[in-house]
Amino acid sequence: MINHWTLQQLRLFEAVARHRSYTRAAEELCLTQPAVHLQVRRLEEIVGLPLIERVGKKLLLTRAGEEVYAATVAVMDQLRALTGEIADMKGKVAGPLKMAVVTSAKFFMPHFLGLFIQEYPDVAPQLIVTNRARVLERLTENLDDFVIMGQIPNDMDLTVRPFMDNLLVVVAHPDHPWADRVDIPLAEIVRERFLLREAGSGTRMSAAQMFAEQGLDVKPYMELGSSEAIKQAIMAGLGISVLALSSLELELEARRLVILDVAGFPLHRTWYAVHLQGKHLGLTASVFLDFLVKEGPDLGVRKGWVAELHPAHRPREARKKLGKTRTP
Repeated sequence: MINHWTLQQLRLFEAVARHRSYTRAAEELCLTQPAVHLQVRRLEEIVGLPLIERVGKKLLLTRAGEEVYAATVAVMDQLRALTGEIADMKGKVAGPLKMAVVTSAKFFMPHFLGLFIQEYPDVAPQLIVTNRARVLERLTENLDDFVIMGQIPNDMDLTVRPFMDNLLVVVAHPDHPWADRVDIPLAEIVRERFLLREAGSGTRMSAAQMFAEQGLDVKPYMELGSSEAIKQAIMAGLGISVLALSSLELELEARRLVILDVAGFPLHRTWYAVHLQGKHLGLTASVFLDFLVKEGPDLGVRKGWVAELHPAHRPREARKKLGKTRTP
């Protein structure tokens, strides 16, 4: 029976069992849901027992599914470790590099990976983009070489390496009445229609902390699950928000969004590479971490992700004061 199992079937089953969802497993593995479902069904046929059952709207593992899942996790862990160890023995930076990143980091991490792959073309990166809660789960379960986040949990023993500044700015539609205003007080900003990420988001936590320190509380007008959704909502004129500057490059260049000049902003935060304390990193992961720490500040400045706001992104009145435009 075991001779007929394939690693691909086990990999797909592991993802479905971990997520308790065919849809989320398919998204993680960049496959269609029917393709994932078909391979899991074939695995069940080979085993001769159901591995997953649906109870109401939930997917649950059967007793056989629990056993197969535990064995699959162990096999996958051993294979990943073996791949890294073989590369280490060869002294070669190659093989898998697995990271989970919070959604705001998806705008810059591909740039780091692109530069790294130019130097080490035999590396096979896997970038999992998800919300902060899921990144923390993956960190706890040690599913990745390391994770990228901006807010570090205080209740875990972790190795934390800062590698780039993270500027948070207040963003609005170009036609917003305050688009040309300078030094907008925080007390006025909180009365605006605020579009916020879901509870637990690192960006939301940073902004809420800053407002709380000033004795202010932001009431969400809408909660959305990603920075992309918030940007679209702002462009639709639904409100304003606090977002990472690194996520705004294209929209600012196209003047689809503008940065409001708000007292106390931009907020200066930091991006971190994080893994469990005591975790042994393979050669590839170690070299990439060193690359992040070395190149992060430079690349951030070149891309405009961490520099103080460029005059073109400032309100018109602020540009006048800087002598960047002529008074009409």
